[in-house]
Formats: sequence, structure tokens, C-alpha cells
Amino acid sequence: MTPAKKKPTATKAPKKTKSASSAKPPSKKTAPATTSAKPAPKGREGFASSPKRRAAPQPSKKVSIPIKTAPAVPVVPPSPPPPPPVAQTTPIIRATPKISPPEPLQKVSPKLKVSTQVTVRELSEKIGIKVNDFIKKLISMGVFATINQRLDSDTAILVAHEYGFDLEVVPLFQDKELISTQVQDKPEQLKPRPPVVTIMGHVDHGKTSLLDAIRETKVAEKEAGGITQHIGAYKVSTHKGEIVFLDTPGHEAFTAMRARGAKATDIVVLVVSAADGVMPQTVEAIDHAKAAEVPIVVAINKIDLPTANVQKIKQELSQYNLMAEDWGGKTIMVEVSAKKRLHLDKLLEMILLEAELLEIKANPDRPGVGVILEARMDSKKGNLATLLVQNGTVKVGDSFIAGLSYGRIRALTTDHGERVSSALPSTPIEIIGISGATPQAGDIFNVVSSETQAKEIAEKRRLIHREETLAHQKHISLLAVKSKGVKELKIILKADVQGSIQAIKDSLEKLATSEISVKVIHAGIGNINESDILLAKASDAVILGFHVTTEERAREEADRSGVEIRAYSIIYDLLSDVKAAMEGLLEPEIVETVTGRLEVRQVFQMKGGKIAGCFVLEGKIQRGSPVRILRGGKTISQGKVASLKRFKDDVKEVEKNLECGLTLEGFQDYAPGDVLEVVTKEKKTRRLQAA
Repeated sequence: MTPAKKKPTATKAPKKTKSASSAKPPSKKTAPATTSAKPAPKGREGFASSPKRRAAPQPSKKVSIPIKTAPAVPVVPPSPPPPPPVAQTTPIIRATPKISPPEPLQKVSPKLKVSTQVTVRELSEKIGIKVNDFIKKLISMGVFATINQRLDSDTAILVAHEYGFDLEVVPLFQDKELISTQVQDKPEQLKPRPPVVTIMGHVDHGKTSLLDAIRETKVAEKEAGGITQHIGAYKVSTHKGEIVFLDTPGHEAFTAMRARGAKATDIVVLVVSAADGVMPQTVEAIDHAKAAEVPIVVAINKIDLPTANVQKIKQELSQYNLMAEDWGGKTIMVEVSAKKRLHLDKLLEMILLEAELLEIKANPDRPGVGVILEARMDSKKGNLATLLVQNGTVKVGDSFIAGLSYGRIRALTTDHGERVSSALPSTPIEIIGISGATPQAGDIFNVVSSETQAKEIAEKRRLIHREETLAHQKHISLLAVKSKGVKELKIILKADVQGSIQAIKDSLEKLATSEISVKVIHAGIGNINESDILLAKASDAVILGFHVTTEERAREEADRSGVEIRAYSIIYDLLSDVKAAMEGLLEPEIVETVTGRLEVRQVFQMKGGKIAGCFVLEGKIQRGSPVRILRGGKTISQGKVASLKRFKDDVKEVEKNLECGLTLEGFQDYAPGDVLEVVTKEKKTRRLQAA
């Protein structure tokens, strides 16, 4: 029995010694024991083998071997440590794929700065990816773009994040390009400057008349209809200092112009008529001043009128958190009269007092910064702009950038028509030497180092502005295609100044309804020329001119092509005519009027069909009149009176309280008790409802 058991143990021993040697590093220490005798591996097998082998009847021979290999017993305990390295190696293998990706992310994590609407090529070059791969990445994200197409900010940030970059999108024209914004003023460099005061209020409350009384000029008489159409800026000298006044129009169409005036001002003088009280545009002026966080000084005008009620004005203003000082508030209110020139000195004194509390200062020893108040085209001088210098000094010969315009100052003219060589802070000045497009009212004016730099910045801005405009126009055209049945009134608008164009466009947009949209396809400064006529002819538009004239060749072309040209000097007339034109495009309203009512009393069956015996309850019925059949208060059918009889005679009409017999075209299902209503339809011209 023993030799038979030895053979299987001998064959199993080498297999387990191989597996043990490969899995246990301590096998080198037990190597001498294995070389001394063959039974040694059996001892190891017996020690490291499974419980079944321990139960095998081999202990008789193993008893003698363990005595010789007794030192192997303490060597075997180190065998438990091998499992921990095996357990450690497995998570390392699993963690390697997780650790490897962050390494490139850390290398490519620096931030990138790109301008708004960066192109696909520019962004791919900055990231360091081939353009084709970059486009494939965009397609995988659902963005289909060409190599020269510009990406919006959100898409650019997401794509850069996919490649591990933190993208910062900055405006294309940063302040770093402008030397006037790089200078930081020190407290010791700041010097007091005159306050900039904006006069606001409702139309015809005496704003321009008040300024006229202060300046002792006749500004209001030069305006068409006595209404201010443009922004004016004037410097007034008093015995206590200088004050710069901005006169903004009071008509609601110039809300945007008043808003620009509030942003460029230090103090707002709110003119309220003592006879009329607080009006809607008075409230608008208050809101603009509060939004700009500008203090308000109230000038209660027209106190010389017999209907003046100052206490009522103060009570109405208190509802808008403007409490007079004599009522325990903080708002300065001065009672004045522009015509009688009453208390004007007190008003100027209060303005200067408010300016002292604000501590208005600026640094004149730095490049000039300002805001464009107004711009216009002069046939002899070219583009002209009214500039309010806010900081620094503007000199003749300075290169500048203002919105999409640039140039070099050739001349500076004050509001009195005097030529000067420089303009200090809080000085309204007219500049000559503007190249490119006409500046927009509200554009920021900055002095740059050279005219070349100014031209480069303007070209970049013009390119971006053009792309944004085209993108906006695409959206409009798509919406117009989808919205079927919407009519458009196309307008070409020409005016003498930019501020009027913006104001008229804002007013026209308010006239648009769900059925009719007003589209200003072109707006520009200057007289109406032949190019405007050709554009109007191609697009079927109407040309509106505001304070401009029509060139002779353009008028001849308009007469030949049938293009309508309308010229205006007052904005009220322009808006009313456009409103009337829009009402002409409205579909006429069809009004149904019930002119007669009949009741079916009896139905007669004749050879030719059924006849309804009716009694006329109201009005009258005529042959051929449209009739609506009601049963139980609901309309069941409509038809036209085919025949009408009174007894045996055919008649044209039947009056009230008379009986008649009739037949209707296409209807014979009469029943006693049915009511027939005679309906007449009229077309009425629709009017635009005020928004």
C-alpha cells in the first residue's frame, strides 16, 4: 500500500513546488534544504498543501523529514507577507489609467485669452490643435462651423475646456489699447472742475426758455415749433464759478437722448411747470436721474402765471421720493420764472452749492477722455461732433478714437464760435477732423498715441460691427420668412444729426403691431441723394427726411421712379404720417350689423319646395339679403333670400310687423320657431391703438 501512495505524491510534488516557487519569494532561503534531499519538497508540500493532503497517510515518512527541516518552520511564516504585495499591485494596475490622464491636463492648464467672436482657425492655433481635428471636435459637440467662422463665447469656452484650457473671452477693443485709460490719477493730481448740469423735464415746461434766460440768448426761437430737436451743450460763467449746461429735448421720442445726457452729467435740474404739474416725461426724467445716481435740483418754473400752484407741485414730487427742504427733505427746490427772470441767481447758487458737496474733480494733465453728445455732417467742414471733455485735456493735433470713428483734431470751437487750442475737463467743444463714419451720440472719446493706431482700432471695430449687424439681420430675415402674413412698412430715414435718427427709430418701433412691422432699412446723416432713391426703388420703401433737403438729381430720379419723399421739421408730423401709413396697411375691419329679425311661424310644402311663413319682428328684410338661421339660440346655417312674397305678390322688401313668405338659397330645413336675422357687413378703417 505504501509504494502505491508514494507514486502519486511524487508526481504531485513537482507541480506544487513550481507554483510555490513562482509565487513565494522566500523559496531562496529554503533552497539548501531542497538540494540536500528529495523528501524536502514533500515537507514543503505537506506544510503548504491543502487540508486534503494533510489528511493523506504520509505523516509516517514526513515525521523524520520535518526534524531535519525544522529550520524551515520559522522560514515559512514570512510566506503570509506575499499576499499584501499582490493586493497592492492589483489596485496600482487599476489606478494607472486614472492617473495618466491628469498629467497632460496639468501641463495644458494655462489660461488663454481670446477676443470676442474668435474664429475657428485662431482658436485651434492658440490651443495647438490641427484645424481639421478641431472642426471634428466641434461637430461631435453639435457645432458645425467652417474654418473662418467666428465662434460665440460660450462655444469657445466649452471647446477649450474639452482640451483642458481655461479660456477667458475679453472684448476685442480693450482699454489697454488706449493710452488715455492707462493713466491712473493720483489724489494730488485732481483739481476741481465745473459741474455738468443736465436740464430735464416734460415738453413745453420751459427747459430751453430757462437756459435761454440764463445764457441771455434766443435758442428757443431758432427751434422749429419752439421744440428742442438736438442736444445742446453750453458753458455759463457766474460770479461764483462756471457751470456747463446740457439741454435735452423734452419730447418722449428723445428718451434715449435724455438717458445719455443723464449718464454724462453731475447734476440734473428737473424743470416742472407750476401750472401743469408732474407729467409722464417728468417721471421719466426722474427715473433716468435716479438710474444714473445723479442728484436732482428741482426748478419750479412759470410761477408768474395766475394758475401756478407751488405747493401742489411739491406734493406731487413727494410721491417720487423728492421731498423739498422746507418740508423736511433733502431735495433742493427753487421757484423760478424764465420769462420774468425771477430767482435765476438763486438757482445757480444752489447748483454750485450742490457741486461743492459732490467735490467734483478731474486731472487736466493727462490724455483727454470724453463723450460725444452730438454729431452731424457739414457740407463744407465734413463730420462735426460736439464733445464733452470729462477728464484730461484735449488739444489740437491729438489723435483720437470715438466708436467707429477716428481722426486727428484740426480745430476746436466753443459754443460761442471761438477757436481754441485746448479744452479742459467739463468743457463742451466742437471738434473738426473726424475720419471714417460719423460718430454716434454717446460714443466714448479717447485720445491715442498716433493716428495710425486710431485707424487700426477703428478698422477692427468696424469689422466686428459689420459682422454683428449682418448676424442680426439674418435673424430678422428668418423670423420674417416664418411669420406669414406680416406686413412691413419699409423706411429710409435721413436726418441732420445722429441723435435724431436714434430717437425717431425708437419712436417708430413703438408703432409696430403684431400685423405690421416698421423696418428702417437704412438710416444716415445728410441730404437725400440719388443712392437713397435707388435703394427705395429696389426695396419699395418710403424716404423720410428730417431737417434735410433733397438733391436735385435725386428729386428727378424720384419723380421718374415714383418714389415718395417726405420732409419734416417737427417730429410730431413725421410720427403722425407714419402712423397713418401703417393704418392704411391694416386690413379693414368687417363689422356685421343686424338690420332685421324674423320668426318662422309656419312651413308650407309646395311643388317647388318648402316656403317659410315668417313674421317680421324688427327692422325689415329685402330680397337678396344675407340671412342667418338661429334655432335654440344657435346658428345652424346661413343663406341668402332667394324669393320674397307678400301674399301672392313678389315684393322687394317687407317692413316690421308684417307677414311674408320666403325661400333661401341652399336651405329648406325650416321649422316653426326658427329666427332669421338679416345681416349686413360693412368695412371700417382700422386705427392703430396707442401703446
